[in-house]
Amino acid sequence: MKLEVHSARTAPEGSRSVLEATEKKIGFVPNLLGVLAESPAALQAYSNLSSALQHNADLSASEQQVVFLAISFQNKCAYCMAAHSTIAGNGILTNSQIEALRRGAPLDDEKLEALRRFTLQVVETRGWPPEAELERFLDAGYKKRHVLDLLAAIALKTLTNYTNHISETEVDEAFAPQAWQES
Repeated sequence: MKLEVHSARTAPEGSRSVLEATEKKIGFVPNLLGVLAESPAALQAYSNLSSALQHNADLSASEQQVVFLAISFQNKCAYCMAAHSTIAGNGILTNSQIEALRRGAPLDDEKLEALRRFTLQVVETRGWPPEAELERFLDAGYKKRHVLDLLAAIALKTLTNYTNHISETEVDEAFAPQAWQES
């Protein structure tokens, strides 16, 4: 079911300010946000969770991109894989790390690999990861706080991945060079 991709002019009143702020900040409104704009509640949830993770999470920008790409890979979300590959490629992750995440392969950094593995375990088990995986995650240097930050990221990516699946959101031109499809 294709959902309309709204602009700030066509969006419901409650979504317009978020779209306007996004366009002012990055120069365009990503199709995902245009789709989410149909529901001011969904768009606000996206905006609030994104902001909370960016400003309050104890996961670095690189760790957040590992999480976002791992979740999007697991959920087979072509839109988010393209978008986060583009974002991560702006000096946040190495090209080899991005390629590994796009293939679902292990990372060359032990701590980031522990994060990737634990993220996949939480998503695969719907929040019931094996105790051994939790211990491996904590032994890699993460704290209990990181588990909750990770759950917030999973909530955000579940919203975006599922929206893209249902809407068949078209990848924006800005993300097209990083287009992805499951191999």
